[in-house]
Amino acid sequence: MRFDSKVVWITGASSGIGKELAIQLSNLGATLILTSSNAVLLEILRSELQSTKIHVLTYDLFDLDGIPTLVEQALAFEGSIDYVIQSAGISQRAMAEDTDITVYKKLMDINYFAPLAITQAILPHFKMKNSGNITVISSIAGLIGFPLRTGYAASKHAVKGYFETLQCELYKTKTTISIVYPGRINTNISKNALIGNGQQFGLTDANNKVGMEVDVCARKIIRGIYKGKKTIIIVKAERILFWLWWFIPSLYYKIAHAKGLEN
Repeated sequence: MRFDSKVVWITGASSGIGKELAIQLSNLGATLILTSSNAVLLEILRSELQSTKIHVLTYDLFDLDGIPTLVEQALAFEGSIDYVIQSAGISQRAMAEDTDITVYKKLMDINYFAPLAITQAILPHFKMKNSGNITVISSIAGLIGFPLRTGYAASKHAVKGYFETLQCELYKTKTTISIVYPGRINTNISKNALIGNGQQFGLTDANNKVGMEVDVCARKIIRGIYKGKKTIIIVKAERILFWLWWFIPSLYYKIAHAKGLEN
């Protein structure tokens, strides 16, 4: 499994799953375009990946209006892009009744509207060359609800709706869409999650502490993309919850309520 001569653009590349994907794809020979709002962390990552051709494209994805220009800038580096991996996102740790409407908007902007805008802007390029892959990192919360994540789950369910429909529309083309549904992954996602007033949660919760190691998660994602999978589900114990949700929903709601409110 190699990505030599392939250009891969990763958003959310300065931390978490995005950063680990950059590291592993670098080792697989890819030319990388790395995007995040944190220029310092991107430059540190570039210095750690000296064996690969790397472009840094700093951008705040909350600025939705500028995304068409961002895509033009990304394409200008190499003249073409083969893979777009959209890993940027923010989680949530707050009860619905305690969450301000502005927090819901931020979650939708970064988790749903930003990947949608990037996809809309880059599709003409993929159509012109009749190839390309768009991968979006969703969440198991994009398939089932879980306490303290109303806005996060809503944004990830929206991702599923848009990108699954796009898979249908592009069925007869050579542009592929991969949707990744990770469960608990050992990253800083809970530390960076938003509470009801928009501040960061700032703690690593119990779910993340027992999560899958991020390098294992990234390997599974890359393998799934390489094989052209439309759906990539990456879970451990969460598989049981998903099974319960599907077959014994009454038990799922009972367990999800109890486990989710422990945090």
